[in-house]
Amino acid sequence: MSAGLDARHVRHAFARAAETYEAHAVLQAEVATRLLERLDDAEQQPKRVLDAGSGPGLGASALAKRFPDAEVVALDIAPPMLRAASARAGGSHPFARVAADVQALPLLDGAFDLVYSNLCLQWCDDPGLAIAEFARVLRPGGLLLFTTFGPGTLFELRDAFAKADATPHVSRFIDMHDIGDALLTTGFRDPVLERDDFTLTYTDALSLMRELRAIGATNADAKRQRTLTGKAHLRRAVDAYEAFRIEGVLPATYEVVYAQAFAPLPGQPRRTPGGEVASFPVERLRGSRR
Repeated sequence: MSAGLDARHVRHAFARAAETYEAHAVLQAEVATRLLERLDDAEQQPKRVLDAGSGPGLGASALAKRFPDAEVVALDIAPPMLRAASARAGGSHPFARVAADVQALPLLDGAFDLVYSNLCLQWCDDPGLAIAEFARVLRPGGLLLFTTFGPGTLFELRDAFAKADATPHVSRFIDMHDIGDALLTTGFRDPVLERDDFTLTYTDALSLMRELRAIGATNADAKRQRTLTGKAHLRRAVDAYEAFRIEGVLPATYEVVYAQAFAPLPGQPRRTPGGEVASFPVERLRGSRR
C-alpha cells in the first residue's frame, strides 16, 4: 500500500516547520480534539500510551493530563519537533520523547495499552507497515485510535496545479477502504472508520501554500519536481485555483478519516488474499499430538 512518498523529504519538511507548526496547525488541533473525544466512552485506563507522530507534543500533553498515572511516550520522525515539545514534556504532566519512524518503531512488542496517532499516517510511504507496527507494540486487545487524510484532501490545489503541468505538486493520500483493509489484514478487531470533510478558506492560493509550508505539509511525492516551481507555472496554478472562488474566498478541502480498532488476540486469524491465517505457539501444536 505504497503512497509513493519521499521519507527524507517528509523528515526535512517537518524538521524545518517545528517552530511554526503550532501557530498554523488549526485544523490539526481541531481534529486532535475530536479524536481525543473518542476516548470519553473508553473503559480502558491505559498504563502505557504512545502518541505516534506527535509533532510538538500537543496530543502527548493532552494524553498525559487525561491519564495522569500512565507513562506517555511522544514519538516523531523529526527531532526538532520533539525539541519543540520539551516545555510540555517537563511540565506538570510529563511525557517521554523518542525520535523514530512509525514504520519501524524501536519499541518492544506488546508494550502499550493505547496507540494514538493524529494525522501522521498520510506521511508514511507505506501506511500498512505503520499499522502493522502499531499492532506489534500494542498488547493483545489494546486500543488503536488514529486519523489520516483521505484522497479528497486538497483536491482544489491538486486540480489547479494539474492545469499548469503534469508533475505532481500535491501528495497522494490513501483511500479509507484501503485503510480498513490494512487493519483487517493486520488482524485488528472491530474496526470502526468514520469520515469528516473540513473546508478552510483563504483570500488567495499563495496564502494556502505558505500555511502548508509552515506546518511541514509540503509535496512529498517521490515523482515531484526537484527544482523550484517556475514563476510562470506557479502563476498558472494560482490563476487556475480562482475557478474555485466562492463568495470572495478560496476553499481548501480536507477529507479526514477517523479509525478505531483493537489489537489482535493471540491466535486470532488474520485476513490475507488467500483466506484467513491463524497463528499459535508451537507448544499448543505439540500438546494436541499427545
